[in-house]
Amino acid sequence: MNKQKPVARPDNAYFSSGPCAKYPTFSTDNLRTAAIGRSHRANVGKRKLKELIDNIKEILEIPTDYKVGIVPASDTGAVEMAMWSLLGARRTTMVAWESFGKDWINDVVNELKIKPEIITADYGHIVDMSSIDYDNDVVFTWNGTTSGVCMQSGEDIPVERKGLTICDATSAAFAVRLPFEKLDVTTFSWQKVMGGEAAHGVIILSPKAIERLENHKVNWPVPKIFRMTKNNKLIQGIFEGATINTPSMLAVEDFLYALKWAREIGGLDKLIARAEANAKTVWSFCDQRDWIDNLAVDPNTRSVTSVCLQFTDPNISDGVAFSKAISKRLENEKVAFDIAAYRDAPPGLRIWCGGTVNKIDLELMLPWLEWAYHEELTRHV
Repeated sequence: MNKQKPVARPDNAYFSSGPCAKYPTFSTDNLRTAAIGRSHRANVGKRKLKELIDNIKEILEIPTDYKVGIVPASDTGAVEMAMWSLLGARRTTMVAWESFGKDWINDVVNELKIKPEIITADYGHIVDMSSIDYDNDVVFTWNGTTSGVCMQSGEDIPVERKGLTICDATSAAFAVRLPFEKLDVTTFSWQKVMGGEAAHGVIILSPKAIERLENHKVNWPVPKIFRMTKNNKLIQGIFEGATINTPSMLAVEDFLYALKWAREIGGLDKLIARAEANAKTVWSFCDQRDWIDNLAVDPNTRSVTSVCLQFTDPNISDGVAFSKAISKRLENEKVAFDIAAYRDAPPGLRIWCGGTVNKIDLELMLPWLEWAYHEELTRHV
């Protein structure tokens, strides 16, 4: 194994898990056509927002009777909007195997004052989704951004179910094929897999979710930015480009170009293939070394986007300090930015492998990781 300092460097050293790397052909020149200085309520603004919605539907292959809306506050806002607007009609089951799923549990228990069934798994593991009662409303995260543990399919979710399934898919959308017939609410943010800009979320509603919205009155006040109905009817404008609050038209333009790039390279199939190839590059590196491993215990549950790693060398005396030192050294060398594990996760690294990352950049970064490991090992044993 190479202990020498590498020479070749990645062209793009951005491996952050959010905001994530821009699509490979990104240029600020693309933003010249943005409707900046114009109202998002003007025809030009609404047209671009509607185009964005239509492109999301097309690339993700969302059923025609589902509604797609652009909503405030990133994926966090979209998930909270769903929970605050839809829960309470049936018993709720909250499912989590990483930190953001646990955040949703905290909000349901402490803010909505619901007493849900809570099912969790430790970092590196996943909940048995076949054990869940889907007559309940079920809230879960498809891909654990901070654990690197991901559902592989929706086969355990019955098509016929009395409850709603509310899925935080922010690190999965555009990197895996989501079974929308199994999902009543799906959320994601622009800045994850497609490398868009932050603060904008997307909510996708099934006809069943819309029926609940129009027929269920929650027992708590709903803030304006979460309201999707008026006079017990869905506000259709939200799903046609008339956003609840003011979006960044610069960010809208950027995401339009990201989706244009996705279509040009071959759509969802190609995005999935790129993410899988990227992740396998990192997995292969780990498989050939005895000092680093995937945090996901079951290889079948490994995420292809947020690849979370742990150092397994028993000589490392302080895993937290060692991991931070590795991340800092790689950042100082300008070969990998923002790859430290999430603050609530076990010590290690988190390398983003979504489709906007070029595989060659990972291939050029990994020898630097090995060099940094050997350099830091002498300081942390």
